[in-house]
Amino acid sequence: MKAAVNLLWVFLSVLSAFALAHVVGAVNPTEKVNGLWLVVAAVCIYVLAYRFYGRWLARHVVGLNNQHVTPAVRLNDGVNFHPTNKVVLFGHHFAAIAGAGPLLGPVLAAQFGFVPGFLWLVIGAVLGGAVQDFIILVASMRRNGRSLPEIAHDELGSITGTATAVAVLFIVVVALAGLGFAVVNALYHNAWGTFTIAMTIPIGLIMGFYLQKFRPGAVVEVSVFGVILLIAAVLFGRVVAQSSYARLFEFEKPMLVWLLAGYGFLASALPGWMLLVPRGYLSTFMKLGVVFLLGFGVILMAPTIEMPRVTQFANGGGPIIPGTLFPFLFITIACGAISGFHSLVSSGTTPKMIEQESQAVVGYAAMLLESFVGVMALIAASVLIPGDYLAINTTLGAETLTAMGFAPSKIAELSQMVEVDVAGRPGGAVSLAVGMASIFSALPGMAGLMAYWYQFALVFEALFILTTIDTGTRVARYLIQEMVGRVYAPFRRMNWVPGVMLSSGLVVGAWAYLIGTGSISTIWPMFGAANQLLGMLALCIGTTVLIKMWKSPYLWVTALPMLFVGVITLTGSYEMFWMFLRKAGTLAAGQAFTLYLDAVLVALVAVLGMIVLSDSIRQWYGYVVLKKPFTSSEVVVVAGGGSAGRMQTAMCHHDDEKSFKLPHGTGCC
Repeated sequence: MKAAVNLLWVFLSVLSAFALAHVVGAVNPTEKVNGLWLVVAAVCIYVLAYRFYGRWLARHVVGLNNQHVTPAVRLNDGVNFHPTNKVVLFGHHFAAIAGAGPLLGPVLAAQFGFVPGFLWLVIGAVLGGAVQDFIILVASMRRNGRSLPEIAHDELGSITGTATAVAVLFIVVVALAGLGFAVVNALYHNAWGTFTIAMTIPIGLIMGFYLQKFRPGAVVEVSVFGVILLIAAVLFGRVVAQSSYARLFEFEKPMLVWLLAGYGFLASALPGWMLLVPRGYLSTFMKLGVVFLLGFGVILMAPTIEMPRVTQFANGGGPIIPGTLFPFLFITIACGAISGFHSLVSSGTTPKMIEQESQAVVGYAAMLLESFVGVMALIAASVLIPGDYLAINTTLGAETLTAMGFAPSKIAELSQMVEVDVAGRPGGAVSLAVGMASIFSALPGMAGLMAYWYQFALVFEALFILTTIDTGTRVARYLIQEMVGRVYAPFRRMNWVPGVMLSSGLVVGAWAYLIGTGSISTIWPMFGAANQLLGMLALCIGTTVLIKMWKSPYLWVTALPMLFVGVITLTGSYEMFWMFLRKAGTLAAGQAFTLYLDAVLVALVAVLGMIVLSDSIRQWYGYVVLKKPFTSSEVVVVAGGGSAGRMQTAMCHHDDEKSFKLPHGTGCC
């Protein structure tokens, strides 16, 4: 059996290498690539990475141990801390991290060609994104579920902690506002989509009460029940859209903003088991179902990738992204490879729900699955004729695109098939929906249903985004409570109702105001850079955590991806800063204000990132080279032993021996 298993790993390694050779053009470089090769290469690499690199990280780097009592068990309050079934936990974590980034980023980055985006999605996720998510999840789990800024404050001091907190809160609000724009635009005068999304809320509530109050542990029952209701909502949504009741779900943008804000407030303030977790778990079924159906369609139909491997826009001057491939490819794909936003989820809701330490591997696995979502989005965009792809994602005319060498050929036919004029709809969502609909409608028995699949794909995208909004709002609420709690102690109690209501209202009010005024419509590119900078900060904090776990030989695990991400994002921030200033100089004072604001915000986040990085390097040198003593806020409670609560353990190096100074009366830890 062992020999057979080893042979399987060798076979997967050879298959992944052969498929990757086809993708990059090492084999048959003059021929167009079949989309099947991208799926095979990605899946093989993910399986190998999880089996070998992920397991090695879990066993040797962080040492997961089920004898350790997790915060979900020790601090169980039934609201924020509660042990969760591992399947539901994975569904919640994946739903929380998988927002618009892995869908829209790779679609927009296809402008540079499909090979650069594919390589960054796969390699970046395996060596960077999944490592960041996993290390931060374990660090938070072993610190009573504390947030990333709190971990930074405890482990690196008040300077780094404050800089991280400000950067995180800013990035979260901007991210939620940017995602909210996408939801509002997708559901604007869209009765079918609005009805389907709205129905997921009562369905989630029913699932939450069923699993928590009526039939605890009946995960299979509630899953079947939820999936049936979700499918019914999707199918019935089209009936509603074609009926006289459609007007009840056709909202103007201001009303959608208010409704979205109301949902975000409820998801943040209500107990996690009641709405947030079951709705995220429910949406995961639709997400995974669509992604795997798309993968099945690619495998079955083997569509040809029409986009070149690398386009002329890699040198800059592209109609979608004006910058060069380096560094703007890595900024555009803001989530599929590595995302700082994920570190907030990994130090937000998920570490408060882990029943056994071994379940923390969901941090690594879920990121690989999100990367696969990004690969499928890239394929869906790349099967379009390049001219049609650009005609959808830009407002340039056919003559201009033809002069660039990318003549639209089927844009009118595509518009007729989906029953919507798709030309001149930039942003990535529409081109992704058209590409997905093209693949789905080519499946056996699906001919003539492209319009249905197009609308279904838009609902699918909106569901992805909305799940990130509710989890992000809750995470931001935690951040505000922790920050204000340093001044007014009651705020630190996560269940203190006034604190919950006030902090939730502040977060929702901030991103809803930005959506309503439209004042950040030009900040999305800046968010991409800020999001990656947050990833750099998370890896920086993860490096400190490894040092304080006596894992200095493994620092390269987090330090190398941190350096790479830091270089590309700081370079991108520098270029974007001057880009905003140059463009603002050509506009009137009123129009230029937003661009000047963008430039200031880019500079602010970059400076905060440099502060955290420089302060961390100074401390690493002291701990690793000078052997200075350090303290750690890590809390490890072994089953059957006492609990030290939130203790500070002083650790000192004395040549080859380690001495641990435990606070008096801390019990067994």
